[in-house]
Amino acid sequence: MESLTGFLDLLDSFLGSAQYFPFVLLGTGLLFTVYLKFPQVQFFRHALRVVRGKYDKKGDEGDATHFQALTTAISGTVGTGNIGGVALAIFLGGPAALFWMWMTAFFGMATKFVEVTLSHKYRTKDENGFIVGGPMYVMERRLNMKWLAVAFASATVISSFGSGNMPQSNNIASGVQATFGVPEWVTGLVLAIILAMVILGGISRIVKVAEKIVPLMALTYLVGAAGVIITNYDNVIPSFVAVFSDAFTGSAATGGFLGATFAYAFNRGVNRGLFSNEAGMGSAANAAATATPYPPHPASQGYVQMLGVFIDTIVICTATASLILLSNQLVPESAVLGIELTQAALQEHVGDWGTYFIAIAILFFAFTSIVANYSYAETNLMFLEHNSTKGMFIFRLLVLGMVMFGAIGELGIIW
Repeated sequence: MESLTGFLDLLDSFLGSAQYFPFVLLGTGLLFTVYLKFPQVQFFRHALRVVRGKYDKKGDEGDATHFQALTTAISGTVGTGNIGGVALAIFLGGPAALFWMWMTAFFGMATKFVEVTLSHKYRTKDENGFIVGGPMYVMERRLNMKWLAVAFASATVISSFGSGNMPQSNNIASGVQATFGVPEWVTGLVLAIILAMVILGGISRIVKVAEKIVPLMALTYLVGAAGVIITNYDNVIPSFVAVFSDAFTGSAATGGFLGATFAYAFNRGVNRGLFSNEAGMGSAANAAATATPYPPHPASQGYVQMLGVFIDTIVICTATASLILLSNQLVPESAVLGIELTQAALQEHVGDWGTYFIAIAILFFAFTSIVANYSYAETNLMFLEHNSTKGMFIFRLLVLGMVMFGAIGELGIIW
């Protein structure tokens, strides 16, 4: 076990030391933003009309509505990163980290628009007549790079066990155990049973589950955060002044946060922003490619998925940051960080029930992330032509096993 932890730590340090990555991520979004003349601003109202179904017509080709594709994608991105990840970013990088999360989201909207539009344009039908698409089909059908498509699809399947599964179940189990005293193995078993009931129904059941849970989940969390902001209105402006004033200087001079220099705030903000909204990762494009395209153009779904980035990072992550910045819990060198920091902040605002509220929010946020990431993995597994009945059954058992392992496994191994 120690050797496995050492190997994972080595791999993580190698990938995490790529200081150029945040610049490449923002630079790509900036390139698309300028080249396409700020689509995230120019077509924002149009995107709202599309997702509301204003242009929908019966008989259009697709296996999901715009709204279903959007909620499925959001369910995959709205997870522990929106609660624990934001808290960790602010703790490590200071309030300025939130500014760089906003920048990642703003330029990421253009990146998401491009990757989703391309995935929709080069989608196709499988042998059963169902619509399938995603970055792997763009790589295969447009770039003529089958090897790259296979590499991407394989990585997506593998990551469904990692970032898309185990950390989520680990957070759920830990939160439920700390808040309600339920043993972690019990939570893991219940999660596996519920997930089995969902995934055995296929992709159609997944989008229907996401369509119902995600809006309620996000709305409840936002209402709670809005209540805190309203009752602390006199501290809102000073809190957000710190976000902007320290954006290019860091907050080490005023706060002494761990590594809260400009570089640290920049890296933490961009990294958390990416982990939260996944712009450029190609994940949401798998769900978006199945949506009914109306207006009848691939860009229509690209507009819709831009809203996913906006909702995920600029709205929900800002709500979490507000809970923390408006409290007295952001203390340098404190042992309270991550989800515990968010829980402590809300508890300060509303009392003990705030701890229970965060635990329940994490349960819904993380579980829907597991469901959505499973759907992405299944789509890519089918692309790899490993969609036999026996093969799919084995894959689903592995997914359920990883959910259980994530709930009871060692924290160092999981993360």
